[in-house]
Amino acid sequence: MGVVEEVIGNFTESCRICCPMCSETRKKKNEKSLSVTVQNDVILYKCHHCESEGGVQRQPYSPPPRRKPVPVTLPASTNLSPMTEWLKARGIDESLATKFGLACAPKFFRDYGEQDAIGFVYDRDTDERAVKWRSMKTKAWTQSGAARTFYGIEFVPPEPDTLIICEGEMDVLALATAGITAVSCPNGAPSKVSNRKVHPDEDKKFTYLWEERELLECPKIILATDDDPAGEALAEELARRIPDGRAKCWRVNYPRGCKDSNDVLLKHGPEKLREIIANPTPLPLKGIYTASEYLGAVEDMYEKGLDGGVSSGIPSLDPLFKIAPGQLSVITGLPSSGKSEFVDQLMVNLAKNENWKFAIASFENPPHYHISKLVEKITKQSFRGEKRITKAQLDEAYEFVNEHFLFLDNKDGVPSSIDSIITRTKAAILRTGCRGLVIDPYNFIEQGEGEEHLSISAMLTKITTFAKAHDLHVWFVAHPTKVYPNDKGEYPVVGGNHISGSAAWFAKSDLGLTVHRTEESVEIHCWKCRFRWLGQHGSTRLSYDVTHGTYSDYDEKRYSGVTDGHWSDDF
Repeated sequence: MGVVEEVIGNFTESCRICCPMCSETRKKKNEKSLSVTVQNDVILYKCHHCESEGGVQRQPYSPPPRRKPVPVTLPASTNLSPMTEWLKARGIDESLATKFGLACAPKFFRDYGEQDAIGFVYDRDTDERAVKWRSMKTKAWTQSGAARTFYGIEFVPPEPDTLIICEGEMDVLALATAGITAVSCPNGAPSKVSNRKVHPDEDKKFTYLWEERELLECPKIILATDDDPAGEALAEELARRIPDGRAKCWRVNYPRGCKDSNDVLLKHGPEKLREIIANPTPLPLKGIYTASEYLGAVEDMYEKGLDGGVSSGIPSLDPLFKIAPGQLSVITGLPSSGKSEFVDQLMVNLAKNENWKFAIASFENPPHYHISKLVEKITKQSFRGEKRITKAQLDEAYEFVNEHFLFLDNKDGVPSSIDSIITRTKAAILRTGCRGLVIDPYNFIEQGEGEEHLSISAMLTKITTFAKAHDLHVWFVAHPTKVYPNDKGEYPVVGGNHISGSAAWFAKSDLGLTVHRTEESVEIHCWKCRFRWLGQHGSTRLSYDVTHGTYSDYDEKRYSGVTDGHWSDDF
């Protein structure tokens, strides 16, 4: 295979890139002279400078088969004295080695070679047994098998009143030395942390929470994670995912100079460890906080600046708005203006660029139909017609949809209430780490008794409170009241105060957008942006391609089909 074929081998969309054959020999090394055209199962290329051209056969995508866990065998009886001495040096009761089934054996560690190691055994009595090995000389780790549950979970009684969650296995042993039952996270603290929050790339590391969801229903959870940015990020992510997490989660306060339970045991003894576990601080504190509880966030803001949100994936929209967690966006526009298509585009862009996961309550689109529209936006090719996507492209895009989107479907025919949507979204957050919720449109939601404007205001209060508690961005699609054209047949641009039912749509939204189409383009109007560092009032034009329902920066040559009858929210 040539160098060009190797570079473009798995491209999924047409584009221009630097030619790997001639760019290094040219004065303008960064000029994108190689055009790449994806046509069904073939990728064609041509350099407009060196005239290199040819084609590559695309390989059909097939998801990797799930591997069955290979049972991990524990080492035969060896000299346990190094492990015993190592535990004693850390204040751990050596009898716990037998209770927890600790193993001891020489293991190979990258960059360190072979060293004596202590093994922490997960799922001891199952075929999915795994062992995490820690060097007793350095802090290096390796693993046999894959740990998929809490460490120490076998000692937690059924339906406990309180669950204590630590960051590592040594903290479980330290607490056990003090007579306290606790569990630790199999993956420890996240490695990617931004502003003391877990990066979306780390979401898969929290799948064990879904497996133990019944255990997490206990009334009180004490988070005994490390006192450092990674430990705080882990505690926040656990509280975000656990059902009603912030309402029932408590945080351990370590003495000065101690960052975890093992530190407290070593420096202050088991009595002090029992004392701090017995006196944690509630996360919500009944809605009242001292300034000291925001110190970490303020220091991050001082060092790194304000959290500017993430891009919508369409550069010309960036000056208008960025998307931040814990906020409510309201999208409105005239009927058939493309509101739902626009929100779908935002979701696909965020899934691709930021690895966000979404829960979708789309009442006007059956899930299988909605999936076909998402597939079109992912592949930028039509799902229908003679030039539709290939089966291989469908399989690849479908796998992406399956990984990033969950659908809140009402198969039982019972109307959705805002409470039922919140309950199901909590499960989505626990299961996948969901970071976005789309409700489209609002008028399908069952409202409470009483005046409509009060019911809508109460509904928006619930959803904004929920969004902030779980660092979730919520998009609400809402239709305006009936508007009429002027004497020229032109319809006005509607805004937040035109939305049917209540002025709360304007008052309680953090970001307000209108999708408005004209004969020349699609206009996106930002009529509200609560925080100035995330955007500003104004408007911009976008292009819309009816072939595959995608929005992009405005290009008069690429704009297509405002008047061809395909413009609608349920295209």
